[in-house]
Amino acid sequence: MTDYVRKILTSAVYEVAEETALDPMRRLSTRLGQEILLKREDLQPVFSFKIRGAHNRMSQLTAEERARGVICASAGNHAQGVALSATRLNVRAIIVMPTTTPGIKVDAVRRLGGEVV
Repeated sequence: MTDYVRKILTSAVYEVAEETALDPMRRLSTRLGQEILLKREDLQPVFSFKIRGAHNRMSQLTAEERARGVICASAGNHAQGVALSATRLNVRAIIVMPTTTPGIKVDAVRRLGGEVV
């Protein structure tokens, strides 16, 4: 196994992310004459691939950085990814969300453990 594949398979991201399916898109594949697969990132705990980047970065924080907590600005999926990752890593997360953010998004961030300001 190459070092690159090993890094992928042992990534900290799988502490929060699911290994999602690749669904064949038969009609589109036939139409294009190529096999087309759909990566189902909507099956992640926060319904988006954004959890991968948030958790990957946060899992690399030093103990001192984790103790200080994190802050991000987002109106949606990245905010939810940061909130969930912070909860799993026991890190305080302050999420700055625009006042125009839909309530369902704000509620989701709070439910996942983020402090919304």
